[in-house]
Amino acid sequence: MRIRVGITIAAAPVDVWRVIEPVERHVDWMADAESIRFTTTQTRGVGTAFDCVTRIGPFRTTDRMAIVEWNPTVAMGIEHRGVVTGRGRFTLYPAREGTRFTWEEQLTFPWWMGGPAGAFLARPVLRAIWRRNLRRLKATAEGS
Repeated sequence: MRIRVGITIAAAPVDVWRVIEPVERHVDWMADAESIRFTTTQTRGVGTAFDCVTRIGPFRTTDRMAIVEWNPTVAMGIEHRGVVTGRGRFTLYPAREGTRFTWEEQLTFPWWMGGPAGAFLARPVLRAIWRRNLRRLKATAEGS
């Protein structure tokens, strides 16, 4: 399943990066992220690994992730290594209005979560949640 959402933020890429760079603070703007616990001593950059407890309605899972791309003010890429596998990427593009921020995910659900059929059903729900998350990110970055 592939999902891509984006938003324009009235702040420079460096200011948006200041909001997304502290991974432990993603819970401030990601409504579905309940908590983040690092599993490495490193908390920034490629090689950082963490567990994110994610809750969507009555469903709760621990998403094991590792940062695989770290290009300050440009991109942050992660690899999902838990029950749901795949890759995600935040990209920041300079725009006339500030920053164009995109969030892309390529995810694979296990058979017991419905596999491709479960992903098909989850896609619109996740897209709606991530769009709301981007509105929260925008409000945070513009208020900083």
